[in-house]
Amino acid sequence: MLKISDRAVTKALALARRDGKEPMLRIGVQGGGCAGFSYSLDFVDQQWPADTVIERGELRVLCDPKSLEILGDTEIDYDTNLLNGGFRFNNPRAKKTCSCGESFSV
Repeated sequence: MLKISDRAVTKALALARRDGKEPMLRIGVQGGGCAGFSYSLDFVDQQWPADTVIERGELRVLCDPKSLEILGDTEIDYDTNLLNGGFRFNNPRAKKTCSCGESFSV
């Protein structure tokens, strides 16, 4: 099952508040990128009927069935490193990632 770290939850809630967004974060996978797939994160205001919902305090994490199939046991974390900080996906199903870390293949 998809996991989201406490640091990622804290940062997502802070970003939602800053931007005046609902604390609903859609996590998904899209075709593209140099390795075949890329991750997507976006605040949304609507849940789809087939979504898997993970509640972490005030944050609701949503994932569609096709993306969840690829993401599986992925853990989403947030790195505060000044040079290359940001949300990080630790996906055990990823067979190959590109050097920039933005895309992957399964």
